[in-house]
Amino acid sequence: MFDNKVLAIILGGGQGSRLYPLTESRSKPAVPIAGKYRLVDIPISNCINSGIKRMYVLTQFNSASLNRHIKNTYHFSFFSEAFVDVLAAEQTPHNEGWFQGTADAVRQSLHHFKRHDFDYALILSGDQLYQMDFNLMLNDHVSKKADITVATLPVNDKDAPGFGILKTNKDDFISSFIEKPDKDLLPDWTSDVSKEMKSKGRKYLASMGIYIFNRKLLFDLLENPDTIDFGKEIIPQSIDDYKVLSHPYEDYWTDIGNIDSFFDANIGLTDDMPNFDLYCKNKRVYTRARMLPTSKVSGTTLNKTVIAEGCIIQAAKIERSVIGIRSRIGNESTVINTYMMGNDYYESLEEIEQSKINVLMGIGERCFIKNAIIDKNCRIGDDVRINGGRRLKDTETDTYVVRDGIVVIKKNAIIPKGFVI
Repeated sequence: MFDNKVLAIILGGGQGSRLYPLTESRSKPAVPIAGKYRLVDIPISNCINSGIKRMYVLTQFNSASLNRHIKNTYHFSFFSEAFVDVLAAEQTPHNEGWFQGTADAVRQSLHHFKRHDFDYALILSGDQLYQMDFNLMLNDHVSKKADITVATLPVNDKDAPGFGILKTNKDDFISSFIEKPDKDLLPDWTSDVSKEMKSKGRKYLASMGIYIFNRKLLFDLLENPDTIDFGKEIIPQSIDDYKVLSHPYEDYWTDIGNIDSFFDANIGLTDDMPNFDLYCKNKRVYTRARMLPTSKVSGTTLNKTVIAEGCIIQAAKIERSVIGIRSRIGNESTVINTYMMGNDYYESLEEIEQSKINVLMGIGERCFIKNAIIDKNCRIGDDVRINGGRRLKDTETDTYVVRDGIVVIKKNAIIPKGFVI
């Protein structure tokens, strides 16, 4: 319905320091999730499922792998106007700086957007996990003749201080907004939410960082170079002058902002009924099509485990873990509560012999791995013991990082035989 009227703008975020070391050599939208996808696949898939097929992804840090992923993944018909393009921060005669915030990123890219015919700009975040039909939000926006629409999520007392919190009038238009309020201010910011949300203590309406702007208004608002962020400036400043609508959303949504939330989101996929449903035919998540063989499992006890394609597994036990593409796990190893991202390629026997490789890619024999994230192309030797937990202090070495008790093995790291964390 809205496919020719909407231009989607996906914000890649900043340097991603809270997701370090996963963002050491890649941008946030390029971080692998669920064993075979990238974070950017989520908003792109939501757009495709909603019939929106003109998308820009804005980024400025480590964008090479993101460029490569999008180029290899999203191919549309030559006879359609559909596209997914990456716009990295660039110096122009009118601008010589980096993106300073979400609104500034869109402002610096306006010359690209103006070439397209569209009525509505759909602005999304590249680091959120959710499944949303944007047509419902667009219908709301158009039927209520809004100038701006903000997707909103009911949250509880614990989470509210981390969001922009708003209140609405009887017609769902936003009447007041506060960015990341202190806990002592929260009693004044409760909203009328559904019975289900009330029963869960989720009584504050939070901005999800998902916006619809009418084309002309977006261009007009971005003429002021002093406004650099949507959540902190443009939305609060627009409430008195424009019709800013709240579009409520009560399904699963999480912000992949730090290692803890990233880890929980991935491990949550192993639940019997996961909150994020990868198996719904109407909400498919698209990614790069790889011609990989089926996974082979020998003598392994599996419990609540997600395994991607092309894996060779001889472990003794894998429990509540996500095992990514091309993973190799050796004999008698145990893997618990772990996200293993997998490998970008296979090593042939000839390469192993010629290069005299002592530690093969993947997890070796007789290892014990628990509460860990293993980035791409890691080599973990035999008899390695990695036992994460809250008792471990945050630390960083050349090969691994500990954050909130989760051990993150860095991309391409080599962990020698017998090593203990």
